[in-house]
Amino acid sequence: MNVSTPSFPAGHRAPATEVVNSRDSDALKAARLYLCTDARRDRGDFAEFVDAAFAGGVDIIQLRDKAIEAAEELDLLAVLKETAVRHGRLWAVNDRADIAVLSGAPVFHIGQKDLPLPAARTLVNGNAAIGLSSHTTGQVDAALAAAAGPAGLDYFCVGPVWATPTKPGRAAVGPDLVKYAADASGKVADPVPWFAIGGIDHGNVRQVAEAGARRIVVVRAITEAPDPAAAAASLLDALDAAGA
Repeated sequence: MNVSTPSFPAGHRAPATEVVNSRDSDALKAARLYLCTDARRDRGDFAEFVDAAFAGGVDIIQLRDKAIEAAEELDLLAVLKETAVRHGRLWAVNDRADIAVLSGAPVFHIGQKDLPLPAARTLVNGNAAIGLSSHTTGQVDAALAAAAGPAGLDYFCVGPVWATPTKPGRAAVGPDLVKYAADASGKVADPVPWFAIGGIDHGNVRQVAEAGARRIVVVRAITEAPDPAAAAASLLDALDAAGA
């Protein structure tokens, strides 16, 4: 697969510099659409795909592919970084702190059984935002409690709302946990951003928004779309309409 930096059409929003401190920037707080994608080996269009997704309005793209080796992941992350910087958006690494450090990722995501938050904070760049998956009311409460202080959490995800093949064996939590997160977050003076995740697509995004989510993580809704930019824009429109 060719992962070299491609030539892109003019007219895309291009910042002068990348985000230096993701923890202090407004980019994470303003983010509403977070995309997880694999390396797209079957299509060979990773660079073109992430460019289109950002152009359509995706705020954060995470490369999550258990089937690739570290060297290939770093090559792909270099492409993702260049594209994100050019669009003024964020990009993320999942699970592996070593890859996050080597690639200079501004966002690092961990699961409940991955590195503990204090260990992750010790290992990754101090300017990197750290996010955590949550699957129960207790984990949502813990995520909100962990958000205080310089060593705290920067965002968390709630789900999977519906069953998804990207997390085989993980029980769906349903919209009720989204409602719980919205209520619990509303009681915190300065809550960190949180995203609903798991099986969210154009057919159910309204239901998630009505449960209280203002930010979502998607996979197939964009990765399997014939037009990734249009799919991203459509999701944001639906999220806005449902949350109005």
